[in-house]
Amino acid sequence: MSASSHSGVSSIFPVVIFVSGNDQQTLSLNHTPYTVGRKVDRDLVIADPRVSREHATIVSENGEFFVVDLNSKHGTFVNGEKVERHKLQRNDRLEFGARDVAYLIFHPLHSTSNTAREFLSQISGIQIAPEASDLEKLTLFMEAARKLNTIGVLDEILVTLLEATLKLTRAERGYIFLRDLDGTLNLAAGRNSKGEPLLDDKTISRSVLDGALHSNSDYLVTDTSQMLDVKERKSIVAFDLRTVICMPLRKPMVKTSRDNSAANQSVGDVMGALYVDSRFASRDITSVSHDILRAIATEAAQLVENARLVQAEEAGRRYQQELSIAASIQQRLLAVTLPEVPFAKVNGRNMSCKEIGGDFFEAVNTPQGLAVVLADVSGKGVSAALLASTLQGMVYSQLISGMPLTEIVDAVNRFFTYKHIGEKYATMIITRLRNDGDLEYVNCGHVPPVWICGNEVLRPSHGNLPVGLLTDATYSSDRCQMKKGDRLILVTDGVTEAENARGDMFDSERLEQVAGKSSSMEDIFKAVADFCGGTPLNDDCTVVELSYTGD
Repeated sequence: MSASSHSGVSSIFPVVIFVSGNDQQTLSLNHTPYTVGRKVDRDLVIADPRVSREHATIVSENGEFFVVDLNSKHGTFVNGEKVERHKLQRNDRLEFGARDVAYLIFHPLHSTSNTAREFLSQISGIQIAPEASDLEKLTLFMEAARKLNTIGVLDEILVTLLEATLKLTRAERGYIFLRDLDGTLNLAAGRNSKGEPLLDDKTISRSVLDGALHSNSDYLVTDTSQMLDVKERKSIVAFDLRTVICMPLRKPMVKTSRDNSAANQSVGDVMGALYVDSRFASRDITSVSHDILRAIATEAAQLVENARLVQAEEAGRRYQQELSIAASIQQRLLAVTLPEVPFAKVNGRNMSCKEIGGDFFEAVNTPQGLAVVLADVSGKGVSAALLASTLQGMVYSQLISGMPLTEIVDAVNRFFTYKHIGEKYATMIITRLRNDGDLEYVNCGHVPPVWICGNEVLRPSHGNLPVGLLTDATYSSDRCQMKKGDRLILVTDGVTEAENARGDMFDSERLEQVAGKSSSMEDIFKAVADFCGGTPLNDDCTVVELSYTGD
């Protein structure tokens, strides 16, 4: 994968973070349209067969950016939703066909800017009064901001913010409220002037808090006795509050030539509020202090958003760790101890396109003969792997019990459909080879096997529906008479549907040609790898080879 990378990215242009596996690049959208696709002349080249040659563009219109899909085969996605044309917001995740390989983060909140530097730019325009008290307050805030910039835990960020605000305003207590995902406002942190935690917010002025949030405007009163409507403010009267300050915490926004003011943000952009009050009138809130308070609220919103992103990234890392553990468990569950029988040999190998997958194979020596099964659960990832493990356990237990092949398949189908697993189903082929060369097989929607019979390459075509589609499906078997030296090769569709950089599939014809000339299944894996030429697999690949020796 390649991209037009620019050093010294200017803040005039938005940037994108291009993530591909463990690699990451920062790219500047310093011209539009910015083209994305598999062709080498695209601004961003993603060499994956699921990415169309001319897949999409990012365009700028009146200072706003849009992603436009160019009738791609596999679609363009923003935050997991397929789009044709979509206005981009900060931190949107863009995927182009290959959703599990590479993605873009549009104008990310946390990776292209330095919080302390942004803060300095925010306060650079404030005219500092010559009084020492204001300078002391500014110094205090600077120290707090530096501390905030080095802390990655949200709770500590909020407490530090409150402590700085209380010292600045000399108020008695302060609270921070944050909205959760459904918009509910919750108390996130509370402190009094002694640094003691406050867990109860029942005595604050709810009318002030609600008014500031609903209007998305600052509320600052240094002496409530001068308010005309003070009698209507029941909490202020009941608890004798004289100083009340409430500053909305506004979500960080992308500034454009048409919208360069926090005042232009909607109420929906408010992520919470900073609230402080006291039972005495404050004379310390000058216009400079008000500007600093507003900068605190702006900085707090940025830091809270960054902290949430860090927490989300940490959750993602934990998920990856759990996924690695699951992959290790699945590998042990799917490990096959190949049985040794005097009349046949069996070998198999699986390559997953993800950490865990939905393919499995099994080989069991039974009194009725050597049984081999290969299955492919629809989909990829955790859900497919879970069903594959369940399916393997069912089939294995029924094989060793000596059940007829058609009854095994019928039982699996009844289980899948009875459990209402949704759109999940599985293709599978199950065979049983006797010592006289008689081979019985049941093919349930699977890739037809390749039978190497002398100098001929045959494709037994008998088939049934996949398991898990219809409750009342019926299944039948067919038979082949293998001769000494014959081989039966079973593959999943990850082999025949493997694609190269041009989007061509390996297909069944190539499989037959390679299998007919091969001496082992490793020749098939090598042929697939050579055909793909470095293009990542888009599905699990499994090959099982059953040879009849006739001894």
